[in-house]
Amino acid sequence: MINIIEDARLRAAKRAFSVRNVPPSALRMVDKRARRPQPGDIVLARVLEVGRLKGLQTPSGRKAKLYVDDEVILVYGHRYAPDAYEAEIPADMGLCELAAAGGLAGRIRETNVKFANEQSPPTLLKPIGLFVDADERALNLSDFPKVASAPGERRIPVICVFGASMNAGKTTMAGGIIRGLTRQGLKVGAAKVTGTCSGGDLFTFEDAGAIKAIDFTDAGLVSTYRENVDRLVSASETLVGALQDEGCDVAVVEIADGLFQQETAALLRHEQFHGLVDHWTFAADNAPSILAGLNLARTLGLDIRAVSGSVTVSPLAVREARGFVDEVPVLTLPELQDGEAAVSWFKSGAGAPAQAARALAG
Repeated sequence: MINIIEDARLRAAKRAFSVRNVPPSALRMVDKRARRPQPGDIVLARVLEVGRLKGLQTPSGRKAKLYVDDEVILVYGHRYAPDAYEAEIPADMGLCELAAAGGLAGRIRETNVKFANEQSPPTLLKPIGLFVDADERALNLSDFPKVASAPGERRIPVICVFGASMNAGKTTMAGGIIRGLTRQGLKVGAAKVTGTCSGGDLFTFEDAGAIKAIDFTDAGLVSTYRENVDRLVSASETLVGALQDEGCDVAVVEIADGLFQQETAALLRHEQFHGLVDHWTFAADNAPSILAGLNLARTLGLDIRAVSGSVTVSPLAVREARGFVDEVPVLTLPELQDGEAAVSWFKSGAGAPAQAARALAG
């Protein structure tokens, strides 16, 4: 059964960050018939129980407090988060959970023990129906990409930040690089190319000085878990192309999660993705992780320019790391924010296309 959503009801529904690129005018009809949800399908749901995730991140980035019987507009997707939930898209329109505060609907398979010990169950949702178009085709996030132009000839250098694990300090490292290059007079763009829908990292990039911050949701993906690697590479190229079109001198891209996460591992081994990146950097949470990361990088032919991350909050850990990793500099956040290190990568000649070179010369 197809229902027309009244304006007042649509305005009252809490829209998630994940659907920020979907115009409200497109969300007019909901199909209540049984369907098998697909990644990116947009769903209207009712909150049955408020659990651990008590707020929904809205398109502005503000957390909207959730109440029982709230109607919410979310997107179906898989989630990979070892420190929180692993979730998958259910095979039907039955009860599911809020799997990520950015607006991901899914059925939670595994929960981190620290969450379980809090004895707070996931926020429970009852799907009302999928949003559809006039032809009764389910609307999907991929129908509303913010950046979709085919990338042309690339002229700006790309710095990639990847890390040992979740919470290794990748976003902080990327923000430090952005801040440093901005202080050096460059117009910096930033893109997160994998992960789960959330505005937090994009706001970090913007706060650091990025003139444009975008992610995979702007390319039509709500989550990159279980996504085809070729599609991820294509989306990454599109995001970098969009930053170039915005007039950025350099792009800083972050890969989410850790070395053994399946999409991260696939990207690090993908020849076409290698061709996108000029400079590789690595974030780690402890000294042994640095060694593991650099060993893997060598096997993959990745030339690591610098190591940083949460390991650098400890002067003792930094000293230990520098003691056994003398071929790669271990940089603290203030050293990244200075910008001299990143600028030296460009001045060495490799990965310094004309646009950035002119900016540095000026």
